[in-house]
Amino acid sequence: MLHGDASQDALLDDVLGRARVRTVFQPIVDLATGEVVAYEALARGPEGPLARPDLLFAAARRAGRLAELDELCRRTALTTALGAGVTAPLSLFVNVEPEVLDAAPLDELLAIADTAPGRLQVVLEITERALATRPAELLATVERLRESGWKVALDDVGADDLSLAFMPLLRPEVVKLDLRLVQQRPGPAVAQIMNAVNAYAEAGGALVLAEGIEDEGHLAVARALGASLGQGWMFGRPSASTVPGLPVGRLALPAVPPARGADVSPFACLPEGTVLRRSAKPLLIEVSKHLEREAVRQGSTAVVVATFQEARHFTAPTAHRYRELVERTAFVGALGEDLPLEPVAGVRGAALHPTDAVRGEWDVVVLAPHFAAALLARDLGDDVPDMERTFEFALTYDRDTVVAAAQSLMSRVVAQVPGTGQQGVPGTAAATGPAAAAAAAPAAEDRERTLRRALAATVNGVTIADVTRPDHPLVYVNAAFERLSGLRAEEVLGRNCRFLQGEGTDAAAVARIRDAVAEGRECRETVLNHRGPGRAPWWNEIHLAPVFDDDGRLVQYIGVQNDVTARVEAEAALREERERARAYAAQVEELAYTDPLTGLLNRRRAQDLLGPALAQADATGTGVAVLYLDLDGFKGVNDALGHQAGDELLREVATRLRGRLRRRDVVARLGGDEFLVVLGGLDRDGALAEGQRVARELQAALAEPVLTSRGPVVVPVSVGVSASPHEGRDFDALLHAADARMYAAKPRAAQRRSVSSPSR
Repeated sequence: MLHGDASQDALLDDVLGRARVRTVFQPIVDLATGEVVAYEALARGPEGPLARPDLLFAAARRAGRLAELDELCRRTALTTALGAGVTAPLSLFVNVEPEVLDAAPLDELLAIADTAPGRLQVVLEITERALATRPAELLATVERLRESGWKVALDDVGADDLSLAFMPLLRPEVVKLDLRLVQQRPGPAVAQIMNAVNAYAEAGGALVLAEGIEDEGHLAVARALGASLGQGWMFGRPSASTVPGLPVGRLALPAVPPARGADVSPFACLPEGTVLRRSAKPLLIEVSKHLEREAVRQGSTAVVVATFQEARHFTAPTAHRYRELVERTAFVGALGEDLPLEPVAGVRGAALHPTDAVRGEWDVVVLAPHFAAALLARDLGDDVPDMERTFEFALTYDRDTVVAAAQSLMSRVVAQVPGTGQQGVPGTAAATGPAAAAAAAPAAEDRERTLRRALAATVNGVTIADVTRPDHPLVYVNAAFERLSGLRAEEVLGRNCRFLQGEGTDAAAVARIRDAVAEGRECRETVLNHRGPGRAPWWNEIHLAPVFDDDGRLVQYIGVQNDVTARVEAEAALREERERARAYAAQVEELAYTDPLTGLLNRRRAQDLLGPALAQADATGTGVAVLYLDLDGFKGVNDALGHQAGDELLREVATRLRGRLRRRDVVARLGGDEFLVVLGGLDRDGALAEGQRVARELQAALAEPVLTSRGPVVVPVSVGVSASPHEGRDFDALLHAADARMYAAKPRAAQRRSVSSPSR
């Protein structure tokens, strides 16, 4: 590793001053015939600290000499290729740094290619990041290259959803699948990429090239993905010369017509004869919202670009909707007169010149691999209130027209530094995407390696999910997670982590996790997960934390997982033991305070409850009545009919007492055939009279015959009533007064006693 920028600058001066870059070539093979049809030119530095291309380009980027190095590498690639025999019918693939493509001096290179025998066909490889960062510049440069006969390849497709979103705008003749698609286990994300790429290739005749083919297994996957071209160590490693002994063929690429929307407005992209409709502004607002909702449904592979005429039309509700679009789609652009470069975080703005034809249009364009729609409207210039303005418009789903309209708008989104008005965003392309990883500084690479070693060594399971892709697939798992899940990394990468769920997994906990991810916040949950086939489930204590990129966009979720099965089972056993203890305590309490025969409270519990009732009566100025009940002739029932009939009688008496009293009234069995009723919340002065009234109702209810197993029984009841505070303020005083009145009533009740004989 170099020590100090000064040393690197000196080495870079030497490399650039003496043109000390070299080119190696890797073959590209037609998978159907086995013929080599092209070579990719790969740049290398001189032997020493800057030999690796990532270190070389990182040094040039830091020194502000990236364009100089990039131009040198392309010129060296072309001249070396001609000397190595890369001539017609072969083609040459050349890489370009997205940051400097629009300023690259290509005329000299075009002239060199023209000098090759049979005119060498050159294919320029660019990444989707170039289009996302510098749409206008890149589209213009690509058109200039095509006019000169060069072809375009979209590199690293599948590494980012942006590549799928921008395929129809860039219109590459070759789509290069990222090597991970070939080398990793297929999953939902791979299927999405495959469908999008195959649909694009089928529609326009583009060829699909699979990178990273190292063995027969990779080759089979590449063919299954729809690739007709292949590249990788199976066919040859990068070397200074062509691969001898391999048959050579011609790479036939489709002819791509000039872009329709480059120099016109979106409305002008409508085909001749399109039937136009007219409407006032309210309808167009609703149609625009509908298209925005469609874009959200398409998700991370959708491009949304819209015009707003003037900045004032980009209202607060619009800003709210566009924030969601930024979070859910690949690219969002907004154009209008005086519109800021970033009207909402993540939205690429563009200020329109007052004379631009787009200034008079209302355009909303949504483009995705399997969806295309555009509202293209033109202001008729009515001198009326804003909401009454009339537009003529077309709502089109014709893909070619939508692509042309999108290109028209994208060609106006130039790269600028906010607040300066200057074109170009130095370092922007290098700040994100695969190109940035390739050009990272040595220190950054060392930090990344150290981080990966730390993640691999930790005893906690660690997962990383890519939330920018549909279904949020896992893109990293460490060894500890493999042990926890019972599955190898290749079995889980590319899959949503829901495969861990199963029977017994708490749906509410899963819903809370889903809500947290949707809102971009961290969460902690403990859920039941399931290991691989035939293995026991386990309790997973998971901590999920969001990861945001430099632009504040939620891109990943990192999960730290622990097996807490022993703890959960211990806690469950403890809860079960506590439940048993509580149930036992409740049974003991019930036995201590309840009469086992009738289910009524016993004397002890009635005494405990009467104290608080009297205290509340004193505090609220109310009265309490106590009723003492005694069954007349109960002993005769037992003697004549037996104790079973006596017990049945007592249980029925308890039932009738409960049925005639309020829920808050206290009913207790004092023992034998004696019962107690406490009436609270009565009028202070009328408590005694109210108690006597209730006593008469209870006597009437209990005077009805009771049907026992030995026949009907009629046993009258004597009742004595006392009231607080006039006759006492404690249990004993009130019970004594009620007891005395009950016995005073006994002689009169004796005349009413009767016991029927059991039927024979």
